[in-house]
Amino acid sequence: MEEGNKAPWRCCFIAFLTVVFFSANMYAEEQDIPKKFFVTPPPFSPGIYPCSMCHKGLPTNTQPRKLQGNMNIPLKHMPGGWCFECHNPDNRDKLRLANGTLVSFEESYVLCGQCHGTILREWKAGLHGKRTGMWNGDKQYYLCVSCHSPHEPRFKPIKPSPPPVRPMEIK
Repeated sequence: MEEGNKAPWRCCFIAFLTVVFFSANMYAEEQDIPKKFFVTPPPFSPGIYPCSMCHKGLPTNTQPRKLQGNMNIPLKHMPGGWCFECHNPDNRDKLRLANGTLVSFEESYVLCGQCHGTILREWKAGLHGKRTGMWNGDKQYYLCVSCHSPHEPRFKPIKPSPPPVRPMEIK
């Protein structure tokens, strides 16, 4: 090819790469994580939800203190943490974000993501937690609280199972 004929091809090639690059970015933005996810129901302990069932009509005490009575809920989530940093004192059937926005228990991942942003991004991308569904279709995400207790999120130590029996050792 002659030197004079190479210039139009270079321009076309550069234009093609530019279109491909920006199309890929636009597609990635369009395919960004949705604001709401199809999630499993929150794993409430039997008999404690809706919270308003027991708390309706009771005065709200927002002072941090050791809980007494039937509230045997350990609070070991963060040092100095208190119920109303996550739960809404005015509507116990909702959670409250740091900015005051109320979210349902089905959107608790938004609340968790306020402090655990890196983990939330991994969860959205399917790198943390569990999700089911088709690789190219709808997916159902398990909420953070499906695996982690919101009041005591660290996993408790477990005793390892014995190794499997080798086939040659089976009698």
